Amino acid sequence: MLVIHHRIQAQEHWDAELLLNFEARSKSRLRCFTTTGEDVGLFLERGQPALQQGDCLQALDGRVVRVCARPEALLHVTCANAFELTRAAYHLGNRHVALQLGDGWLRLPDDYVLKAMLEQLGACVELIEAPYQPEQGAYGGGHHHSHAGDAEFSYAPRLHQFGGRT
Repeated sequence: MLVIHHRIQAQEHWDAELLLNFEARSKSRLRCFTTTGEDVGLFLERGQPALQQGDCLQALDGRVVRVCARPEALLHVTCANAFELTRAAYHLGNRHVALQLGDGWLRLPDDYVLKAMLEQLGACVELIEAPYQPEQGAYGGGHHHSHAGDAEFSYAPRLHQFGGRT
């Protein structure tokens, strides 16, 4: 088994590739396979952002492994104008849906309930197959369900530095 513990800077050359959907790229612990079928164990630092297309990993044996985003079923959302697209994004955000944002479009995982809601709002919704890379969120870091509290998951804010109260 190829064992991986570390993310590294993007490399020009790599020894193996992992083709992973967004859910798999979001996990810090995962058993998967390279594109050639080699068994891989991912043991990455917890609380980090999801792996992205082109990220590189260092295996214990020194090999470099490149991450590829597997295409998946997505809803591609466009609207007649910027206001309607903003309105669609608001309603999806109100439901805590992770969104991939583009110039004049939104993408989200295929969901028939959300598709119906978007169509009711007047959006044009098309089912496509494409890699999915939603926004990470304003404060970075990752999602956790730790019962140890937030002390070991203290992410530095990316947009604001909040001072103490006086």
